[in-house]
This record gives sequence, C-alpha cells and structure tokens, in this order.
Amino acid sequence: MNTNDTTIELDWLKRWNLYSPKKIGLTFGETKESFTYSELYQLSQKAASWLHEKFGIHSGDRVVHLSTNEPASIILFFALSRLGATMVPINYRLTGREISYVISNAEPKIVIYEDAFKGALVESKNEIGVTEENWLPITGPNGFWNEIQNWSKQFTDFNSDLDTTALIIFTSGTTGFPKGACITHQTLFWNSLNTTMRLNLTESDAAVIFLPLFHTGGWNVLTTPFLHRGAHVILTKKFDADLILDLSVKLKATLLFGVPTTMAMLSQSQLFTKSDLSNLRYAIVGGEPMPLEQIKVWENRNIPIRQGYGLTEFGPNVFSLNQEDSKRKMGSIGFPNFYVDVQVVADDGHYAKANEIGELWLKGPMAMKGYWKNQKATEETFSGGWLKTGDLVYFDDEGYFYVVGRKKDMYKSGGENVYPAEIEQVIQQLDWVNEAAVIGVKDPQWGEVGHAFITTKSNSYDEGVIRDFLQKNLAKFKIPKYITRLDELPKGDSGKILKRKLAHPGP
Repeated sequence: MNTNDTTIELDWLKRWNLYSPKKIGLTFGETKESFTYSELYQLSQKAASWLHEKFGIHSGDRVVHLSTNEPASIILFFALSRLGATMVPINYRLTGREISYVISNAEPKIVIYEDAFKGALVESKNEIGVTEENWLPITGPNGFWNEIQNWSKQFTDFNSDLDTTALIIFTSGTTGFPKGACITHQTLFWNSLNTTMRLNLTESDAAVIFLPLFHTGGWNVLTTPFLHRGAHVILTKKFDADLILDLSVKLKATLLFGVPTTMAMLSQSQLFTKSDLSNLRYAIVGGEPMPLEQIKVWENRNIPIRQGYGLTEFGPNVFSLNQEDSKRKMGSIGFPNFYVDVQVVADDGHYAKANEIGELWLKGPMAMKGYWKNQKATEETFSGGWLKTGDLVYFDDEGYFYVVGRKKDMYKSGGENVYPAEIEQVIQQLDWVNEAAVIGVKDPQWGEVGHAFITTKSNSYDEGVIRDFLQKNLAKFKIPKYITRLDELPKGDSGKILKRKLAHPGP
C-alpha cells in the first residue's frame, strides 16, 4: 500500500501468518480457546468472503457490533478491514432510545448482535433503519461465528488504505447526543507505533483485555497494538478480578491495563496476594490519576505503575509516565509519546510556560479523521491541524505534564479559577479516603463554590479532618464549601467517574 511514497503494511495478520503462523495471537479467557496467527488470518479471510457474498458488504459500508467481547469481535474487525468497511461498536449498556440514535446515525448495512441485547433492537426497530433480515446474531447455530467457521471461500484482497475509517467509536455524549469519532487505519498504525516504542512491546508480550470493545481503551490501548506487534491478546467478556488475575498467572501476562477503579478492585481480590504475578513488567493506568496509596499497593507486589493519558479522538496512547517516576511524579501523565506534537494554549491564546495552566492541543498522524456526519463538531475540535482536547494541563520545570481537569469542569470562585483535579488529589492523600470527585455549584456570594463527593475504605469518616487537611494544603478559595460522603461514585463503562451524574441538593 503506497501513500506518499511510503509503504505501510496494514494487513497485519497476513504478515504474522508468514512470520509466526503457529504463535498464539488470541485466547478467549472464559473458555481458554486459543487461536494462532495463521488461524486468525484464515478466519478473517473466510469472514470477509461470507460477509461480502451474503450481505454485499464492500468498501465504505458500516457494520454495527452490539455485543460483549467475543473472539468473533476480533475476527469481524479484521474481516471488515479486508473489505474496506467500517466496524461500529456500540455500548450495549445504553437504553433502547440511545441505541436507536447511534444505529440510525451510523447508517449500517447490517447489525451483528449478542442475543441478550436483541430486545433493544426490537424496541427501536422502526427507528434504526436496518430491517430484521439484516440483524445477525454473533454466536449461536445461525450466528456469524458458526457460519464463518463452516465457510470455505476466502477473500484474499485487502481493500483498506490509510484513510479508510476502520472504526467509528461513539463518545459518551456528556453534552447532547454521542458523537462518532472516525478512527482510520492511519490512526491505528501510528497509535500502535507510539505504543510499541513507549511501552517496549515485543512479540513475547501478553495481556488480559477486559475493557469493552465499544471503548477505545478496549480496542486501542493494547489490543490493536498487540495484534500489530504479533503479541498475545487474552480477551475476556467483561471485568472479573479473579478471572483476570488467574489468567495473568496461567498465561504469563507481561502487562496489565486498567483504570484506578479496576486496579483497586484487582488489588482487593483474595488472589492478589496469593498469585505469582512475577511475569508482569508493569501495569498501565489511564483515565485519571492513581492515588499514591494504590500505587504503593501494586509496587509492594513488585509491579510498577505507568500512568498515561489519551482520548478516543487521538490515539488514544498520547502520554506515558515511566514507571521509575510513578511515586516521585505522582499524578503526572509523563511525556508525550514519540510521534505526538503538543502545545498548551492559555485562555488568551498564548502558549503557556512552565507551571501555567492551559488547554492541551495535539497534532500528529494518529488524530481521528473527524466526527461522523458532524462537520460542525469537527470544525470546533480542530484548529489549523491541531486537535483541541478540552483538557486543562500544565507542565512542570522538568517538562512532566499534569492534567488538572476538563475545561468545562473548571469553575470560578470569587473570580479565581478552581481545578477540581487538584482538590481531588489532595483529598485522596488521606489514607481512609477511597475516591473523590469535585464539581462546581452556584453560590450567591462567590458565584461558584466546590462540592466534594467522597467514598471511604471503611466506616471511618470525619469531615473535620478533611477540612483541616485541605486548609493545610490548599488556598482557602479552593476548599469545597460542601462535602458529601457516598457509598459509591457513579461510573461509566471504563470505570471513570461520571461527574455529570453527581447531584448537588441546592442551598
């Protein structure tokens, strides 16, 4: 495939079928069924042929995936790549109304679904624009997985190029309806290259992938980089701490990826202290900063923590903190990955200096193509080739970057900018605090003030202790006016805290 006189191989399974045909590329955690790279290559060719002949799928078409993680999910992705088509993975936890919107917006040719979620399709069948004869179960007697294994023909061409949209991943829709980020094969290639170089990936690496495949973390933090690198993907249907730890031991996982919530749940499993995790080089943590106490828990098991940063629209592997800095630079996302250009833009448009907060702008070949059927949002996100993340960051005197929050999360109290992430990190230094989330709420005197929501590790709770600690570590205008203890904080499917669901009771 020639683009700008540079040959970039996008048919990754074809290459690994040549280089290491007998090497295990995929294992399904629940059944322990494994597939070599040769088997993955053959299955993807058969699936492409079957989809082309039975449903007429060709370049430019879209196929919805509404299912938990399955081996068939991986095969479907590579089959569609062969055809030059696009996979649209949908969050199966959405309501019928939300699923209806995403499917109708994506305008797919077929919908491949898990039987447990058929009810959502039935509920919205009049709105989604796909007739029932083009609904296909992913498993079962007449499902996609069974059909392709019994199919004899192969589609040997590879019709995608760098600009072909491989995935449309819909964002969570924090404001209005979800937006579909168009992830091209160029995005996947350069994200994989960045990941390989910064995480030192090799063909001998293995990792358990439990984040859902409707999320960029499920697809692109390790799955696509691993399959590009010829490594071993261990796929599970969902998060199960005991299963993940058991698989990590038995299949000798070398890396682990999660968010602070899942890492905490893993460390609380009875298997955590009993398991031989000596093969794990380190754990990669994203989504939000990992508290120091939790970092220490993992490092006590000789598993360093590498914090990182990314977003669906760019990569998502954008920053990485070397493991030797995990305690000294706690809360930092480290440095930009290899092929990423970065600038920090202050409110008045000037480039921020060290320790000055501004919006993070990114440029590089791993940027999304744009938002599907949403030119307005695309134009608002890009400026002169730079992607405006909406995240507020600063870099210290050594060049280490820190995220202080979303631009929309920042609030002004008495004319001063307040960044919730700074307050949250201070609160979490109290060893009996489990999680913290701060939002800005209206106030008649100060315009806005903070409301902190916390969860604790036990029944220990003393608001006075929190306030005393905050007064010693933060300026007065940053200290939340309200503090509320909750049994748990609302979270999304990746484990990230959903601040939009935190309710302030009012004056």
